[in-house]
Amino acid sequence: MENIIKGLKDFARDEEGLTVVEYVIGAALLVAGLTAIFTTLGSQLDSKLNDVIQGIST
Repeated sequence: MENIIKGLKDFARDEEGLTVVEYVIGAALLVAGLTAIFTTLGSQLDSKLNDVIQGIST
């Protein structure tokens, strides 16, 4: 019984799992931010490239 209680206390004090969760949350925020940036810039870039192509065509 003492081993079980000691194991539970050690598990509660272990912060390694928390670090993994923090990395996952950070990665998810990074992906969301990059998606927003590239979505915005992608439409602007598409518009500019179409203008350039039309300018070359005429």
